[in-house]
Amino acid sequence: MSVDKEVIKKIARLANLYYKEDELDTSARELNQILTYVEKLSKLDTGGINPTFQVSPIENIYRDDIVGKSLDLEHVMSNAPEKEGKFFTVPKIID
Repeated sequence: MSVDKEVIKKIARLANLYYKEDELDTSARELNQILTYVEKLSKLDTGGINPTFQVSPIENIYRDDIVGKSLDLEHVMSNAPEKEGKFFTVPKIID
């Protein structure tokens, strides 16, 4: 399959993407390179390979939840640009 500027325009329209005219050639060339590579991959014999979604083993690494010393409230609040009592104050962003 070969991709040209018209195909890129159609894909862009369907995906609500906006390309400048000079970007169309670059995108077509890059997409053609990707499709050529995928075509090479599809020719590989994968008959003896079990399907997998993760190529490396995944295991959870847990650590003990140990309570440690907390930061001093006065020290933390001394770095706040604005504060009200023991709370940080921030500008209102939602009406």
